[in-house]
Amino acid sequence: MGPVVTAVSSSPTHTFGKVNRARIRLLAGLGVEGDAHMGRTVKHRSRVAADPSQPNLRQVHLIHEELFDEVAEAGFVVKPGQMGENITTRGVDLLALGRGTVLELGRARVEITGLRNPCAQIDGFSPGLLKRMVYRDEQGELVRKAGVMGVVLTEGEVEPGTPVGVCLPAGEHIRLERV
Repeated sequence: MGPVVTAVSSSPTHTFGKVNRARIRLLAGLGVEGDAHMGRTVKHRSRVAADPSQPNLRQVHLIHEELFDEVAEAGFVVKPGQMGENITTRGVDLLALGRGTVLELGRARVEITGLRNPCAQIDGFSPGLLKRMVYRDEQGELVRKAGVMGVVLTEGEVEPGTPVGVCLPAGEHIRLERV
């Protein structure tokens, strides 16, 4: 079996975790219908405080379920939606994708804009987990593992079991940076 959506989640309020749903609807240029982060301009509270007119490059948050397996080996229990993601996947290395990669989720299409910047709220959820989500590697490079962010190009419904197609952008691979 190829890459697949394993869970979908949303929350109408700014909460750390999101509620698992049977399906979510992605709206072109806006994000997840009914989610607190839906909109053309930023909705993340710290970004709104800095400049509410910024474009919303964080309409959809995706995490690969393999990350939960990895942190489980260190004793952390994380389930889909608990890290605030809208879409949980299995079988695609989201963190290795380049900026501009388009994920096909059934009829819906999401363009990857960058990495989620892990914040201290992660330790509020599970003390010590933040050190697994952001750290410096052997070369001193900052590693962020808390998923990727994207914008909705084409609307559609997404549910667990939806296949994930990966369309790499033409040209040189552009490494993901935090958005």
